[in-house]
Amino acid sequence: MKYSIVGAVCSVAVVLVSCSSSNTASPTTAVPSTIATAPVPEPSTTVPESTIAATTTTAAVVAAPSYPLTGLPIVDPVAAARPALVVKIDNNAAARPQSGLNAADIVFEEIVEVQTRFAAVFQSQASDPVGPIRSGRTQDIDLLGMFNRPLLAWSGGNGNVTNAIRNSDLINLSAQDGSVYRAGGYFRSSDRKAPHNLYAQSTALWTLAPAGATPPPPIFDYLEAGDVLPGTAASGIDLVMSGLSVEWRFDPASASYLRTNAGKPHNDATLGQVSTQNVVVMVVDYRPSSADANSPEAQTVGSGQALVISNGVVQVGTWTRADRLSPIVLVDAAGSPLELSPGRTWVELAVAGTFNVVT
Repeated sequence: MKYSIVGAVCSVAVVLVSCSSSNTASPTTAVPSTIATAPVPEPSTTVPESTIAATTTTAAVVAAPSYPLTGLPIVDPVAAARPALVVKIDNNAAARPQSGLNAADIVFEEIVEVQTRFAAVFQSQASDPVGPIRSGRTQDIDLLGMFNRPLLAWSGGNGNVTNAIRNSDLINLSAQDGSVYRAGGYFRSSDRKAPHNLYAQSTALWTLAPAGATPPPPIFDYLEAGDVLPGTAASGIDLVMSGLSVEWRFDPASASYLRTNAGKPHNDATLGQVSTQNVVVMVVDYRPSSADANSPEAQTVGSGQALVISNGVVQVGTWTRADRLSPIVLVDAAGSPLELSPGRTWVELAVAGTFNVVT
């Protein structure tokens, strides 16, 4: 069931407006040297039934009202009423450990020209500082449209990308704008080399929200109290994202998945090893961007194969988005919703044949 923000959120709408003004196995299939459009295989072929045993797991209890991007109960009504803030975060080896990844409600991992980049979506929690911040891509316009005119913090880009984002409904908080740079708390850290040293303050960035900015809608379905999470047993998943080996492994003690890159823990600078309650794999095609033929662009409108990995099980199905403003609809082969455990979610925008579920 999708949750809406009611009750406590409504009571603080006026407050927000007044503030806004001021050595895990690697996948068996390697990623091709070039990113090409690939046909979407049938969902049932992704995780052979012979390799995983059926199980059923009880999920966490959810109480309403809840944050739209996590399904967790609201504890800070002011935070629940603010708009989504998306920060483009660097994933170059020189950028790790990053700041803020374990505070984001949803993180999308996108393939770019060299390895990957993150679009980290903040709403229920803040991160001061957040970064390192890097440039945007045209794929962000379609991907992020579902968050209801989100604020976009990025370092800027080439002229074609900049114009495309300026002409979109995303709220442009580019560091190339001097006034935004100052008001958003952007700064260059002295302990890293450029371009991997640009940070900002999320709380300052939120003050740049336009008057009347409202929260994002729910993007996923979350389990209700007493519901169980169906699926087949899975301890994690391995992916190869444009040459980068990514591994997620379930940690029963925290009911979350821990991330490693090539077998080494991937850490948040202040919040420990990168973790999440849910890993969603969306199989997408990548095509050359119209703004830069060398830049891959994930096709996130349409449909494709999907996996939902949560609380020690995997569910297999499809994802669908009718248009760039629509949320991600996840269903199984029978058309029933694929629900997530309440909490934070990582979405891997992966190429077909480049991931492997681990039992």
